Amino acid sequence: MSSAFDVSMMRRALFYAARGQGRTTPNPMVGAVVVASDGVIVGQGWHARAGEPHAEVHALGEAGERARGGTIYVNLEPCCHVGRTGPCTRRIIDAGIGRVVAAMTDPDPRVSGNGFGELRAHGVLVEDGLMANEATKLNAAFVMVKRLQRPLVLVKAATSLDGRVAERVGARTQITSEAANRRAQSLRAAVDAIAVGSETVLVDDPLLTTRAVHRVRPLVRVVFDRRLRTPPTARLFSTLSEGPVIMITDRRDGEPADRARALEGAGGEVVVAASLVDGLRRLLAWDVSTLLVEGGPRLQAAFCEAGVVDRLHLVVSPRPLGAAGLPWLSGDTLSREALTDLVAEPRGPDTWIEADVHRHR
Repeated sequence: MSSAFDVSMMRRALFYAARGQGRTTPNPMVGAVVVASDGVIVGQGWHARAGEPHAEVHALGEAGERARGGTIYVNLEPCCHVGRTGPCTRRIIDAGIGRVVAAMTDPDPRVSGNGFGELRAHGVLVEDGLMANEATKLNAAFVMVKRLQRPLVLVKAATSLDGRVAERVGARTQITSEAANRRAQSLRAAVDAIAVGSETVLVDDPLLTTRAVHRVRPLVRVVFDRRLRTPPTARLFSTLSEGPVIMITDRRDGEPADRARALEGAGGEVVVAASLVDGLRRLLAWDVSTLLVEGGPRLQAAFCEAGVVDRLHLVVSPRPLGAAGLPWLSGDTLSREALTDLVAEPRGPDTWIEADVHRHR
């Protein structure tokens, strides 16, 4: 039976784990807290970047000999395989830890209960499942990649009060306030990749970079462009130092072949995919675990219809654009019943709405 102290320590581990947001892909976010046998916290740590020491290693290193006979709290099952770093189970056993409290089982098939099994085989008491929902939500992208072999998909849209995304078809329209735009930049900084459709590139010619927000990892930019309409002069090719630009198409032979070569000459990478879902899976080759789909409405509708939208970020302006405006989505594309854990908060004059989408599950 978990105590109130156990819960408080797991909250602490989750707090440290969240420090890795936007940094650890393709690894999960993990935090660890070591408590000595007398109940004193003697070590804390978090996984900062793939290829660097795991959270348990940092926490045990800080604890030193005081870890012996103590408890380690960790939000994910300790790894038991050799990757870019050694197995954390061995570090825990060698440190003399007597008890491991974990929030969830690692969905990686190389671990998936084997880490707990190894610890138990060496006499370590293992308790798992404490705050499992919170831990699963924190590492939803990692879980998605391991279980469905695709990135976690976030859709972000900005609409007027009457549900329009532009004053008219083909018109570049500023809808949201500076306060909402700052929140949007923070969201970009937290994901692995941004996606738009070719129509957005043709109309807005966006840079698809982060501004006024620090990023540790390169930002992958993705254009879903079936007909390869994106011009090689598009501004996003001028920002290749920020990260790769990937064009996802469903054909390369025939007339589009010249366009593909032109885009590759501009620095893009052309990927042929059999479907939208196939395109998502191919992005894993670039360590994309989270994909933010920013535009436009046609591409976002395609993601909704394919059942691969996992979270919605909707920014609503208090001003209407009128009947001539371009609608966002039709009423039946994404129903209110598909949304859970809905939260709304003000961002300047705008309202920022977040919700999980569960229609595909």
